Amino acid sequence: MNKILDITDIFFDLDHTLWDFDKNSGLAFERVFKKHQIAIKINDFLKVYEPINLEYWRLFRNEKVGKQELRRGRLNDTCKEFNMEFSIQIIDDMADSYIDELPVDNHLFAGTFEILNYLSKKYTLHIITNGFEEVQYKKIKNSGIKKYFKTITTSEEIGVKKPNPVIFIRALEKANALIEKSIMIGDSFEADILGAENVGLQTLFYNYRNEQVPKTNASVDCLLEIKNYL
Repeated sequence: MNKILDITDIFFDLDHTLWDFDKNSGLAFERVFKKHQIAIKINDFLKVYEPINLEYWRLFRNEKVGKQELRRGRLNDTCKEFNMEFSIQIIDDMADSYIDELPVDNHLFAGTFEILNYLSKKYTLHIITNGFEEVQYKKIKNSGIKKYFKTITTSEEIGVKKPNPVIFIRALEKANALIEKSIMIGDSFEADILGAENVGLQTLFYNYRNEQVPKTNASVDCLLEIKNYL
């Protein structure tokens, strides 16, 4: 593998790239279920919920569903798989509780602090995230990684989501970074990699799910492997 040269600025995705969304989400749901007295085993729930949630986020970033539809739909559809139906009010209450609980635990992927320490000595670091602004800022602050990033750009702030080219362009402007000297690192091939490539950014795919992607795309299976490229 070849080193990626002439880079000054690195843009990271947050959820599923640095911040361990699935682990933190599971812990949040444990508290939500206890509060709302939901009688579903958490591990059984998560196996059904996680692919449904990923699909709703795909629809959300492609402007097919809105914020409320995302929050309601992923819970409602999952509960139906367990033959449990709740009123919209209860679903909304659960969704609100989940959003409150999500930034409480802040487990990061293995190697996060080591790789950020390594990269921050050589490059200027930034975040581009499709998450909800208030929640994302809490995650970044509570997990202890805020100090590493010069700028944070959220889809809620810009009004469009990755892979829309506008969010990448605005993030570059905010960072005062040059496209040809910048790279995007993220776990979503569609949103992070193809989206960034469409505006001319170099990319590095965090492929911890071991997805089948073109061999022409640089990729890593764990965060510390980023050192092989940068």
